[in-house]
Amino acid sequence: MNHNIILTRSAALDRLAATVQRAGHAYAANRNTDAGRDVEAATTVLSPYLRRRLLLEQEVVGAALAAHGPEAAGKFVEEVFWRTYFKGFLETHPSTWTSYQEAVVHEQNRLAANSGLQRAYDAAVLGRTGIDGFDDWARELVDTGWLHNHTRMWFASIWIFTLRLPWALGADFFLKHLIDGDPASNTLSWRWVAGLHTRGKSYAARSENIRRYTVGRFSPKGLNENPVPLEEPEQHNAVPLPPADVAPSGNVALLLHLEDLHPESLPIGGAKVGRVAGLLVHAPNASERVRQADSEAMADALARAGRWFSCDAAPAVPGWQGNLPVVTAWAPIGPSASALPPGCLRLRRQWDELTWPGATRGYFQVKVRIPAILRAVTPA
Repeated sequence: MNHNIILTRSAALDRLAATVQRAGHAYAANRNTDAGRDVEAATTVLSPYLRRRLLLEQEVVGAALAAHGPEAAGKFVEEVFWRTYFKGFLETHPSTWTSYQEAVVHEQNRLAANSGLQRAYDAAVLGRTGIDGFDDWARELVDTGWLHNHTRMWFASIWIFTLRLPWALGADFFLKHLIDGDPASNTLSWRWVAGLHTRGKSYAARSENIRRYTVGRFSPKGLNENPVPLEEPEQHNAVPLPPADVAPSGNVALLLHLEDLHPESLPIGGAKVGRVAGLLVHAPNASERVRQADSEAMADALARAGRWFSCDAAPAVPGWQGNLPVVTAWAPIGPSASALPPGCLRLRRQWDELTWPGATRGYFQVKVRIPAILRAVTPA
């Protein structure tokens, strides 16, 4: 695939227009195939834009349904909803995120104290394990900031069950390098592979499956194809979804962040935006490629916001808001949410308001709501 992904709203719309035709039956039939980094992806590669909301979920879903209809576009639509499900699950299970963060620190300390574990970790991230396919994927991730979704599952399974490396360090490795690295999707996908998200059910990377879906490029030997799911002592119980705020009437200051870079459609009601600023918070130890992508996306959003609201728009500095109340799009759990200044009024989009309450257990709760959600967000 072309790894020169431009993180702007205009480029996002161009990508959507260029790939929507593969969001139907072709997507369902071919989405698991990874033919290599030099071949056009079988998927749409819209996730870097969805991750920062340079594209809105309802835009992408609406385009796919318009092009293919609900039956043919069904699998693609579900994949978009999986992203929203993961965000909603993390919002209602916040201890899952804090536990992951603590695990990263703990396992990093173990690396420092255990030279054998450090050597195994270094071999994995440098692509020097000797495992066919895995080493190529490790290098591809670092070189390009991208891996096919099916490949991410194989990689995580081999990392956890064959190399027996800590899952949290694998999730951290992904979040540092993926240009579509999303705190919720990344954390919960690794937990799903490990058998922690759906308790007792892990994902096994199998040599035959890899050979088939890499078009014969890789056929690794010695994989643990019958893994025992991981266990953890703590229970991450659901908590009520925190309520959103309502934008006040009158003049406000708008704070942008990397979780939502489409200020033109933010539900601000009767408020009038007089100032705009951008809060740029990268993933911990993010690669230079990811930092550049984040910065490019934020710069584009600030420029659009300045034009849309006819006001100044610049990076956030102390006192930027003056005496105006600050409103911001709801930041799902992750680095941006943790960095929001106190007192921000957090506005939640209808898409999330309708979907997240069903994300307290398994995905099926969201899946059965999809038709009603789409009817609610689609203008008559």
